[in-house]
Amino acid sequence: MATIFTKIANGEIPSYKCAENDEFYAFLDINPLVKGHTLCIPRREVDYIFDMEDDEIARFQVFAKKVAQAIKTAFPCVKVGEAVLGLEVPHAHIHLIPMQSEKDMLFSNPKKSFPAEEMQAAADAIYAEFKKL
Repeated sequence: MATIFTKIANGEIPSYKCAENDEFYAFLDINPLVKGHTLCIPRREVDYIFDMEDDEIARFQVFAKKVAQAIKTAFPCVKVGEAVLGLEVPHAHIHLIPMQSEKDMLFSNPKKSFPAEEMQAAADAIYAEFKKL
C-alpha cells in the first residue's frame, strides 16, 4: 500500500509543490512550524532515510540543498535548518525550516496554520527560486 507521501508525489493527493525532479519531490508541510516549512521526499518508497543507497542519499541531500537555497531566497532567514525524524510517516523525508533562531526548529512548538492562498503563494515563491538554480 502506497504511503501518503507517495500519493502526494504522484499527484493523487493535492499538495503545495515547491520543487521536483525525476527522483525527488518537495512540498509545504501542512502543519508547519514556520512559513516556508518544506518536506523533501524520495519518489521511491523507503521508510528509513539511512536505508537509502549511498548514491541515492547523496542525490537526495543535493536536492534538499537546492530546495533550502530556494527557501532562503523566498523567505529571508538566518539559515534553513534540516531535520530528519521520520516517525510520523513511514516514508523517508527531510524537513527544511527557515530559521530566525534555533527555537524555530523545536517540533514541540505549536504548529501554525496559513490560508490556502498564502500556502500556494509560499510554494510558488520557493518553486520559482528553485527553477533558477
